[in-house]
Amino acid sequence: MTDTTTTVNARPGARPAAPTVSAFEFWPGWIFYTPIVLYWIMLGLRYRDFSLPTAANPRIETGGLCGESKSSILDMAGDEARRWIAPYAVLTTGENDTARALAAMEQAGLSFPVVLKPDVGCNGTGVRIMRDAGSLREGLAAFGRGVAVMLQHLIPYGHEVGIFYIRHPDEAEGRITSLTYKEVPCLTGDGRSTVEELLHADPRTRLVPHIYIPRLRPRLNEVPPAGQSLPLVFAGNHCKGSIFHDCATDITPALTARVNAIMRDIPDFHFGRIDAKALSLAHLREGKDFQIIEINGVGSEATHIWDARTTLREAYATQFLHYGETFRIGAKKRREGWKSSGAMAMLRAWLRQRKLMAAYPLND
Repeated sequence: MTDTTTTVNARPGARPAAPTVSAFEFWPGWIFYTPIVLYWIMLGLRYRDFSLPTAANPRIETGGLCGESKSSILDMAGDEARRWIAPYAVLTTGENDTARALAAMEQAGLSFPVVLKPDVGCNGTGVRIMRDAGSLREGLAAFGRGVAVMLQHLIPYGHEVGIFYIRHPDEAEGRITSLTYKEVPCLTGDGRSTVEELLHADPRTRLVPHIYIPRLRPRLNEVPPAGQSLPLVFAGNHCKGSIFHDCATDITPALTARVNAIMRDIPDFHFGRIDAKALSLAHLREGKDFQIIEINGVGSEATHIWDARTTLREAYATQFLHYGETFRIGAKKRREGWKSSGAMAMLRAWLRQRKLMAAYPLND
């Protein structure tokens, strides 16, 4: 991958120059993750249980490694944690979808626009914005029948962040090991170029056009007016094209205390990433004015590794540290009497999730 330099600022004061993409950012998954899988196997042999990390969050299916219900994690939140979670409703697609969805929205205090997403999934697959009853009808139909979906409040805040949290069972307080700001890439119209031409002219998107083209295909021949901004993705996921910035310098005692109070209110949760939106990064540093989108378990990553400034060595060091922690925490929970899910249960959950995701509609 060509390493072009451009200016990509996460916020005022961020370092001014960064590579457009890192040397490994868009490697095929099987290449990047092979050393991590080998490390997992090594730890599994050492601890005599390849599924031990699933005991790190023992009340969640597979510990949140794969196949878990997003809503079931949020449902465990106590009164304190629930105050920080964006309101949501859950239903299974089938008969009278729209009427049932509207009733569920009313009961949860939701109004349009809302986010529609699968209850089981990852990487932003199938996540879409529903702006009215008509789009909701179409969105539900796109999932087919018998699929559990969530409807969630569309948080109006402009800063999406990933907060990675670890707390060992024998620790009173946990720690934030990663804070990542997620930037939505945008194209700006010049009144002459088509969307496709703008895509291939941008320093970043021209390197990975295949990530954006499927969602933009109906608009590729449009010519946006001069100055008009075209966001390229809604879901804040790296593999869907969002840009990630390492904001570890914004981890403050106030934010850590707030996150601890929230996560201690979710029973036996020890390891995972909080995806949230904040009113501003200044407010986030003060531990206020943010709402949680979802809470991910042991299958989640410390997403600052996808900052273009992160080196391959730093990325692997981060991955090894975090996956090592899942085994250490799992071993402590095992001593408390909790059991891991077992390797076959992990495999079944992964296969079920993979089958579901293959049928989900394209995300916004």
